[in-house]
Amino acid sequence: MQLILDNLDVLFFVVLFFIGYVAGRWNERRHYASIRKRERELAGVLVFSNRFPPVAAAQVDSRLVSGSVVISDDYFKDVMSGLYSLFGGRVRSYESLIDRARREAVLRMKDEANKLGAEMIINVKFQTFAIGGRNQNSVKGVELLAYGTSLAPVRR
Repeated sequence: MQLILDNLDVLFFVVLFFIGYVAGRWNERRHYASIRKRERELAGVLVFSNRFPPVAAAQVDSRLVSGSVVISDDYFKDVMSGLYSLFGGRVRSYESLIDRARREAVLRMKDEANKLGAEMIINVKFQTFAIGGRNQNSVKGVELLAYGTSLAPVRR
């Protein structure tokens, strides 16, 4: 019993690390499932990074559409990024954070375009912002903004 009390801070770290890992993985899987479902639903809205539409558009209604998302990291990702900063290498835990943010922002942009009756979005651009923690080297989350020009046929 005395051994546990003497190492309570280590035990606390291990428990938080495990909870962060399990909760983060569960939440990430749930979010990816939601993303895949909505990507299938919005597959009809095409997205292009080209400045001009791929086909000559006759008369279209063009509007600026955007999608923004803020996704925070979990305790496990925070600890793993600290370890990677010591040894170097790819920080795979943050790669999934950026991937989820990018896909979610594009889905929100496509949803806005779909509500306007648009069939495609052209000139898509991304802006990414890191949300810092207490010290300047830590990242607590990421904000991603996707924006572009939606093209919808003119209804008469």
